[in-house]
Amino acid sequence: MARGRTVVIVSVAGVLAVAAAGGGAYYLLHTRGTPAETAQRFAAAWEAGDTARMAAELAKSQPLSAYAQQREALGVQATAVELGAPAEGDGRARVPYTATLTLENIGAWTYQGQIDLVVADRAWKVDWSPRTLHPSMAAGSTFSVKTNWPERASITDAKGDRIDTGDRGGSVAQLVGFLDKATKKDVARLGPSYRVGQAIGRGGLQETFQKQLAGTPTTEIQLGGKTLHTVEGAPGKRLRTSLDPRAQAAAVAAVKDLDDPASLVAVRPSTGEILAVVNNRGGFNRALDGRYPPGSTFKAVTAIGLLADGLSPRDTVTCPKYVSVGGLRIRNSEEEAFGPLSFLDSFAHSCNTTFAPLAEQRLGADKLLKTAESVGFNQPLSIGVPATKASFPRAQSDAELAAESFGQGRITSSPLSIASVAAAIADGTWRPPTLVPELKQKAREQKLPAGVKDGLHAMMAAVVTKGTAKSAGLPSGTRGKTGTAEFGTGDKLDTHAWFMGFKGDVAFAVVVEGGGAGGKVAAPAAATFLRHL
Repeated sequence: MARGRTVVIVSVAGVLAVAAAGGGAYYLLHTRGTPAETAQRFAAAWEAGDTARMAAELAKSQPLSAYAQQREALGVQATAVELGAPAEGDGRARVPYTATLTLENIGAWTYQGQIDLVVADRAWKVDWSPRTLHPSMAAGSTFSVKTNWPERASITDAKGDRIDTGDRGGSVAQLVGFLDKATKKDVARLGPSYRVGQAIGRGGLQETFQKQLAGTPTTEIQLGGKTLHTVEGAPGKRLRTSLDPRAQAAAVAAVKDLDDPASLVAVRPSTGEILAVVNNRGGFNRALDGRYPPGSTFKAVTAIGLLADGLSPRDTVTCPKYVSVGGLRIRNSEEEAFGPLSFLDSFAHSCNTTFAPLAEQRLGADKLLKTAESVGFNQPLSIGVPATKASFPRAQSDAELAAESFGQGRITSSPLSIASVAAAIADGTWRPPTLVPELKQKAREQKLPAGVKDGLHAMMAAVVTKGTAKSAGLPSGTRGKTGTAEFGTGDKLDTHAWFMGFKGDVAFAVVVEGGGAGGKVAAPAAATFLRHL
């Protein structure tokens, strides 16, 4: 009998075991989703840096601050997580992954790990621990980087000679910038590879091209003070500018002895490359950031529109002492009057009373705006250092249109912008000016209208041979335009002195702040520049 009872007990146990197995199968069969699906959602949220979505996949709630610490400490710019095939058994699973982190100033770091999963509340959930983020990570450990920077690369002129040594003069130093100690704000901007007190570029090209010049450091990625991986760095890349040492020296000679603040910019018309930038006073960079009315140098722009409209340099126009356009009474410099004369001679003598009526009759506000924008006004500048674009507001009245036709009104421009106008006329195509030839430009090249170039060349030659610049001593073959730009308020206004022009493949603009008449002050400075070339 005892043996029979034992059989019964075993049989009952077997029945219970089968029942238990059946219940487990039922439980597992009714688990929502799969380990692969849960791991994929978790990985996608990790890639997006979305800890809220990551937390929603956890088996039990816990902070995921380690991910933010990793991103901040290593300067993670992007995360890519590639999942492998899941392994599953006994209500648990693991999914291997390969994580690739793109680190600012460092490069890519790839490592392997795994996501552990468990069934909780009839769904697959991530059984998170610090090892989920990295297999070597323990509770409380943090990521960090240890860097070793290469030697900083040089900045050179067009011939390859260094200009960042501090011995090329104040104007070049202003363009180059200098090295300074990094602040906390700089480190936050540049990335965790940098340290407070480290040498970084400040101002000018040194700041604009900081990352190119600095290169990338050899970096040890550390966790809890232990090195996990070393990323080899790369040296900085030399920055070659378009500055021509001969042109720069000539520009210095042209303005250094002038009593008033003055600037000169030279540009190569065939490329748009800036050859020289000089200010005779330190501090504010008038050459690139000055906002001056261009005065009668802008007549060259208006002339582009008039020639494109069919007016010929030989056509007869009139240059009276006074005219009135839109209620604005206009006079010529020193109240000159020339009566009937050719359009070429009117340009040579800089007749406001010719240009204002012609702009109103033949161009209008929209055509003059379009013409100005075709030679750089209102166009973005990307030269390698900060520079203020030339501004040409659309005229809101005939009176304002008249003033704009000879460079007054609300127009503002820098010597750089006016030099690029001269370069456009010289070559027949406006090109965005640049100090760094390899720099991608935001503005596009624009050709002058057909037939304009030759006519304007003849008109600008007449300015030098018989017009407002005939006494300036400019070398033979120079073509240019003077400008005397009024500024300020009151009955008697002060004037900035301008001259822009070109000779061969060099275009330039000179401004003398408060200097008086362009033909008497700025044009002789331009002559000095060209003689030294």
